[in-house]
Amino acid sequence: MSDCNHDCASCASKKDGSCNGEKAGFAAPANARAHVARVIAVMSGKGGVGKSLVTELLAVQAQKRGLRVAVLDADITGPSIPTAFGVKDRAMSDGEGILPCRSESGIALMSLNFLVENPADPVVWRGPVLAGAVKQFWSDVAWGDVDVMFVDLPPGTGDVPLTVFQSLPVTGAVVVTSPQDLVSLIVEKAVRMAGMMEVPVLGLVENMSVFRCPDCGAEHRIFGPSRVGELAARHGIAATASLPIDPEYAKAVDLGVVEKLDAPSLDAILDAVLA
Repeated sequence: MSDCNHDCASCASKKDGSCNGEKAGFAAPANARAHVARVIAVMSGKGGVGKSLVTELLAVQAQKRGLRVAVLDADITGPSIPTAFGVKDRAMSDGEGILPCRSESGIALMSLNFLVENPADPVVWRGPVLAGAVKQFWSDVAWGDVDVMFVDLPPGTGDVPLTVFQSLPVTGAVVVTSPQDLVSLIVEKAVRMAGMMEVPVLGLVENMSVFRCPDCGAEHRIFGPSRVGELAARHGIAATASLPIDPEYAKAVDLGVVEKLDAPSLDAILDAVLA
């Protein structure tokens, strides 16, 4: 495997079944004090569609169901999970591993911003170093018993998403999109990537689907008509959800109180994740 380029889509060994990520030595070992039942990648081929928000809301909804929930922030260069949950602690070690930080309701969190001296400093790392950090979040963090872990991926289909799919035991993916034609086209790349990695896409979330006027209640499709049903049907994705443009979402994230939000529209996605 010394000549492997990690491109499973074009790998003859992958196609004939003689190789997979685990056999090739890509799988990162789980921490001895981590028992994670489900690992769900939240992804999008396009940035700016609200992928982190969907990650946060899914984690909050799962926590409200009484599940043990964790969020691994794999968006190393643009981490937003700490801000949304209002956690400013530094991650600590007990000598045997890194302990995850905890949100107010007890969600286990790990992000680069919990490890750096100044969270405002830019992360100027090349792809392999970013990928290595994600592996360390999986292997070096004592996550404990977790029913479902949501992994907030950076946009695109590059080094970090590939590392997550090949190195972590991902059980499914949730793809985030928005109504624009261009976004839908790019998001399909993420759906196809999950297929190449043999990871089922369990749900499709269309963010910024509609704006409801707070004065008259009229609905405005600012980014055009919804395409979530069409996109889901094209790829055989059963569970779909739509989130509106809602200033309260942005306000809650900015104030670090995302756990106070309620997003019942994501229940169908969560049902698919936990099935």
